[in-house]
Amino acid sequence: MQGNSLAYVAWPDKRLRSTAQDVTEITDETHQIWADMVATMDAMPGVGLAAVQIGVMKRLAVVDASDERGKAVLMANPEILHASAQLREHEEASPNLPGVSAVISRPRAVTVRFMNADGEMEDRDFVGIWATSAQHQIDHLAGKMYFDHLKSVKRQMLVKKAQKFMKSGGK
Repeated sequence: MQGNSLAYVAWPDKRLRSTAQDVTEITDETHQIWADMVATMDAMPGVGLAAVQIGVMKRLAVVDASDERGKAVLMANPEILHASAQLREHEEASPNLPGVSAVISRPRAVTVRFMNADGEMEDRDFVGIWATSAQHQIDHLAGKMYFDHLKSVKRQMLVKKAQKFMKSGGK
């Protein structure tokens, strides 16, 4: 299915702070949303995307941290079953709040349960950047942004810097 690259919802749109709705079944519409999400993620380019980032309030996410691309994991209603005690730091960003990023510490490995493209429940282990991206997308589906993991002062500075960046026309 061919996807179209879509526009991102700009921070502070309230949808980015809202919990997405569960998906009850995988339909043709679901497959089209996933195709659009993969096209949007690849155009960024990024390693993951949650449906809420493009204004679709469904618990859908895609993750593709492969070097060659085309290996996107399509997830409906993803939830973390297990997270490793070992943490990994990674510089995270979001197209919803352009011009800024922050180093976030998250579990190095996670086991995620989700409904796959065939409508079946699947448990999958993600490690490294794949795990970071999966956790980042699951946060989005719960109305959380990556910078919510920062201390208050750092978070406020990051948002102010992003607002300056957007007012300057992205320069």
